[in-house]
Amino acid sequence: MGSSAIRRHLATGLAVLTTAGLLTVAAPGDAHAAAQCPGRKVRTLPFATGSVEVYKRGGYVCAVTVARKQGAKRKMSVSVRARGGRPVVDEGRFKYHAGPVTVHAGRRCVWVRGSVAAGSVSSGWILC
Repeated sequence: MGSSAIRRHLATGLAVLTTAGLLTVAAPGDAHAAAQCPGRKVRTLPFATGSVEVYKRGGYVCAVTVARKQGAKRKMSVSVRARGGRPVVDEGRFKYHAGPVTVHAGRRCVWVRGSVAAGSVSSGWILC
C-alpha cells in the first residue's frame, strides 16, 4: 500500500471519528432518551431540575427522566403506573437520566412521576 493510500485511509478514519464525536456532543440528553424509548413522544413534563419524556407505542408507555444540567451524579427517579397496576420504577444516582421504564397500559390511564435532586413532577392520570 502506497503512502497516498495510507493518507486516504487515515483521513477517512479521522472524518468518521470526528463525525461520531460531534454527534455525541450535540445531543446527549433527548436523543439518548428517544433512542431508548420506542414510539412517539406524547408528553414532556418539565420541572425545575429536569423533565420527564413520555413515549407511547401500541399499548405500551415508556418514560425517561432527563436532568437539566447533566454530568454530575445525583439522585434521580422515574416511574410509570398503569391504572390498576403497580408502578415500574428506576431510581438511583445517575449523571444524565433515569429510566427508561415501560408498562403495558393498553387503553388505561397512566400516572408518571420523575425527580432530579430536589425537583420533581407528578402527572396525575394522563393518556386516558
